[in-house]
Amino acid sequence: MADFHNESVKRLYKVISELKTEKDCADFLEDLCTIKEIQDMAQRLETAILLKLGENYQTIFEKVGVSSATISRVSRCLNYGTGGYQKVVSSLIKDEKN
Repeated sequence: MADFHNESVKRLYKVISELKTEKDCADFLEDLCTIKEIQDMAQRLETAILLKLGENYQTIFEKVGVSSATISRVSRCLNYGTGGYQKVVSSLIKDEKN
């Protein structure tokens, strides 16, 4: 598999990392992505949160409306990925408890 971390992708990561406010992020993503793409990403994040909280596939399917294949993929990334989900999900759960 080819490395997709080319200069364009690195530039995208840099731009996203430099966004300062939720509004700036929303404005950028709404220009960059389709509404469906944003909704799909939000569903994956919600799926990761529910998995981290110990919810089962059936409950996640009912609450979020994603397929078992998507739940499985998110679970695999959550457990064996680069740690991106782990970092943001743990932070979100901590913030929501406070």
